[in-house]
Amino acid sequence: MQTDFTLPSRQQLFSDLRPLPLLILSSVALLVMGVVMISSASMDIAAETVGNSYHYVIRQLIFAGIGCFLALVAVNVPVSWWERSGWLLLGVGLLVLVLVLTPLGRTVNGSTRWIPFGLFNVQVSEVAKLCLIAYLAGYVVRRRDELLNTWPGFIKPLVVLAVASMLLVIQPDFGATVVLVSAAAGMIFLSGVRLTRFMPLIGTLVVLGVVLVVTQPYRLKRVVSYLDPWKDQFDTGYQLTQSLIAFGRGEWAGVGLGNSVQKLFYLPEAHTDFIFAIIAEEFGLMGSLVVLGLFTVLVVTGFVIARRAELANMPFAACFSYGITLLIGLQAGINMAVSTGLLPTKGLTLPLVSYGGSSLMITCISLGILARVEMERLDRERLAREKTGKRVRGGAVYD
Repeated sequence: MQTDFTLPSRQQLFSDLRPLPLLILSSVALLVMGVVMISSASMDIAAETVGNSYHYVIRQLIFAGIGCFLALVAVNVPVSWWERSGWLLLGVGLLVLVLVLTPLGRTVNGSTRWIPFGLFNVQVSEVAKLCLIAYLAGYVVRRRDELLNTWPGFIKPLVVLAVASMLLVIQPDFGATVVLVSAAAGMIFLSGVRLTRFMPLIGTLVVLGVVLVVTQPYRLKRVVSYLDPWKDQFDTGYQLTQSLIAFGRGEWAGVGLGNSVQKLFYLPEAHTDFIFAIIAEEFGLMGSLVVLGLFTVLVVTGFVIARRAELANMPFAACFSYGITLLIGLQAGINMAVSTGLLPTKGLTLPLVSYGGSSLMITCISLGILARVEMERLDRERLAREKTGKRVRGGAVYD
């Protein structure tokens, strides 16, 4: 007896993927891991600085609860609202970047990035990034022909980015600037703009990046220490060398949850910017790969949602989803690269994992928007199936 067996095509494999459950599972797993690791990494420093070992983990649990509520709110907001509100969101994004430079802003460690709101501070760059990506997604859809075929159409969104970047650099927040510009450029490129148009932009950004590094002594020190952190391991290279020591102590399986030594006042910002190093120390290479795998699933799922929205003729939803996914993926990638010494030290949190209310809540809203995009696409698919009587999956039609 002979049985015919045909390997599924790439299109069929793509259409069979269910991104929504993967998005939820990977997000919840990272969020739970973040609460556990903040509990481990922050107890000693919290006891020393504020007199309560559970100070940071309690606040993170509150932020997580608010973030989940905001995600549910975002799931119930139609994608069309974000498209209609592009100019409003642009105004909000630029307004908060200006307000933080007024006496309303709060300065910590030489950077003015926060506006106090009672019990917590709002990091304005997190709000601005989401607002600007929403506006740019709307611009790409409204002015697509102009964007693809004329230089003025290509330059206009870059002017908006330049203004926002200037305001971010003044704070200064060079890391958020890199993430915003990279995500916006990636979103514009995925909309169909030719690579040749990006060449002058890339050259300009490289020159500006070099100028920003050379003209600020603290940035130059970070680059020099990144190239050889052990040369000055007790000054400019201190944070990176302590992070690398944490990775070395973790070896394959780690020293066990709660047994990190580097969190005991050796590694600065252990519960925020360098929490990935504590994960590596307590859970080893295996734990680090689990975190990397979860972020990979989250980012790939976001791109799948964006691509399916594009195939379903939902251009704004697709473009917005690409931008959101790039924001999360770039920030996570840069944070992990900094912790391992692959990039110079930057003050960027690990989304859903690091301590910080602004980053966590905005990331939850972003994930809620991705879920809403997929839900609206599924509704379109169901209506098309009822209308045509054909099977529609992943934007493809089957008899």
